[in-house]
Amino acid sequence: MESFVVSARKYRPATFDQVVGQTSIVSTLKNAIRNHQVAQSFLFCGPRGTGKTTCARILAKTINCQSITKDIEACNECESCKSFDSGQSLNVYELDAASNNSVDDIRNLVNQVRIAPQIGTKKAYIIDEVHMLSQSAFNAFLKTLEEPPAHAVFILATTEKHKILPTILSRCQIFSFNRITVNDIVQHLEKIAKQENIAYEADALHIIAQKADGGLRDALSIFDQLVTFSNKNLTYQAVISTLNVLDSDYYFKATNFLLDKNIPDSLMLLNEVLAKGFDEHNFILGLGEHFRNLLLCKNAITTTILETSEKNKTLYLEQTAKCSDDFLLCGLQVINEADIQYKASKNKRLLIELCLLKLCSENLSDLKKKSFAD
Repeated sequence: MESFVVSARKYRPATFDQVVGQTSIVSTLKNAIRNHQVAQSFLFCGPRGTGKTTCARILAKTINCQSITKDIEACNECESCKSFDSGQSLNVYELDAASNNSVDDIRNLVNQVRIAPQIGTKKAYIIDEVHMLSQSAFNAFLKTLEEPPAHAVFILATTEKHKILPTILSRCQIFSFNRITVNDIVQHLEKIAKQENIAYEADALHIIAQKADGGLRDALSIFDQLVTFSNKNLTYQAVISTLNVLDSDYYFKATNFLLDKNIPDSLMLLNEVLAKGFDEHNFILGLGEHFRNLLLCKNAITTTILETSEKNKTLYLEQTAKCSDDFLLCGLQVINEADIQYKASKNKRLLIELCLLKLCSENLSDLKKKSFAD
């Protein structure tokens, strides 16, 4: 049986140009290498799955490359690159601070820092999850980080920058990794799907990207799971049923009922959603997101913020033409108040039903001056 490699590993970027959604960081690192201005200590911080450790490895490989290309990428042909690719490079040392966070672990690293590289001119030390180091380990590391040997480059990575000592932060160039946008994730998934001969619907990839919440690794894990479930045919229906996501059609229907002040159909739609196993909170939060998207579509400039498929964008533009600004703004106020009261409510279904009744109210605009609690 052929061994399966998850997409997060199989398609892990090997060059700067393959890194997804971190253009400014990649550009800065490449310029530093081009101008021979590589700092001796970096801190890569940001949410999980955004490319911190990946960029650290690419940086470590590139500064040790003996024949860097004109585009400031590793050549993949020299002795240093080949040893790095095979996992045998003596110029790159990785430490997982989550499980190696004691003073002794840092002392061992400090002792290794003193040894000059046998090949090339730099030795890179990557410390992942650096915020997990103990207080005494940080203190043991401080002096070496402040005055490292000329050949040493430290690359620290963390998801919790606020837990790192200010004395450590002051000695590092700090790079903050952003959450990867839905569109960037979708484009990356499209490339992988085409390479793997996987049939897909654009709406399905958008749902995966939204569910990943800015983390590419999470998106790829979800993608692998759904490819297995759907037998390489990623349809919108397969994705929403597997991920337990409420179909956006329900929110378009609900909004039409509210605009028509159709109380019976609004309540029956809520009942249908609950019968499918979704709770009231999921429904009202989704309706709030739907109203927000409709409000964004009121202006051509803010429409660009909308993170959805082209098909859904067209539907939003059609529906927002029917909605007044007062309806959307007051509706968001009502939904927000319901969300705040949801946790404390003893009859949660009644709370959401009252929310729908208010949204169907003839005098919805009066809510501008009143709170939902009143």
